[in-house]
Amino acid sequence: MQSSRPPHTGDGQKTGHSRHPVDDRPHRPDDDRRLLRVILAVPVVLLTLAAAFFLWPAINTRPDGDWDQAAYGGIELACALAVVLAGAVGALWLAPSVRRVMRWPWAVPAVVLGVAAVVRWVSSGA
Repeated sequence: MQSSRPPHTGDGQKTGHSRHPVDDRPHRPDDDRRLLRVILAVPVVLLTLAAAFFLWPAINTRPDGDWDQAAYGGIELACALAVVLAGAVGALWLAPSVRRVMRWPWAVPAVVLGVAAVVRWVSSGA
């Protein structure tokens, strides 16, 4: 005996055409990477700018003499903060999921700032 009702297609099966226009579009992984690059660029850029902010006074501070321990302390603190912030960018970039989206040019400025901070810290003579 045959039923007069059409066979049930189930929730997971399509009935011929999609109602939503986005479903017909092929998925491209680059679409997700562009948004992820924008999202990851925010902390990378902010940390790099903060490292540059702390490196600037470390480079421009000149102690008045060997007795000026406050200036030497300020240089050391500014260099340490710049190194930590640049290291945070480097640590973020070392994650494989981040490296896939953001190539090495994103991390180079922070690494250069970190190296400059280390050089200034070592050459400060404190």
